[in-house]
Amino acid sequence: MSGTARYDLPEADDFTRPYWDAAAEGRLLLRRCGDCGRAHHYPREFCPYCWAGEDRVTWETASGRATLYTWSVIHRNDLPPFGTRVPYTAAVVDLAEGPRMMTEVVACEAADLRIGMPLTVTFREAADGVCVAVFRPGQGQSSSRTQEPSAVRR
Repeated sequence: MSGTARYDLPEADDFTRPYWDAAAEGRLLLRRCGDCGRAHHYPREFCPYCWAGEDRVTWETASGRATLYTWSVIHRNDLPPFGTRVPYTAAVVDLAEGPRMMTEVVACEAADLRIGMPLTVTFREAADGVCVAVFRPGQGQSSSRTQEPSAVRR
């Protein structure tokens, strides 16, 4: 895909580098406020709830557990490389730690999705060394699809 813009890759900077480094290691990070105690996602330098500054908000490893809040099956997307992956399931999940997160559900047929179903984080390698958090059915869930896409790590 050289010469073609990629719309699935993050623009990591000094602040978000710990998040993307952890994802490459198979860990999902959140930010937690030391003043109000609430976790948030996407990573911000301040607490979006009480506005505590960067010195009061720290990184923590999330459990990787979530429940499905809502989803949409995408059948057409002309932005590279999404068009090669259609259909796919764009979703919003409630992380066990509290925040909501936009993501993708993998290894599950659309007909098997249910609001509130347990999910577990896994990571897709989007480019060499760049991994993105996606979710699959969690403990006790089954799917009629038995194989995940090869680029998804367990």
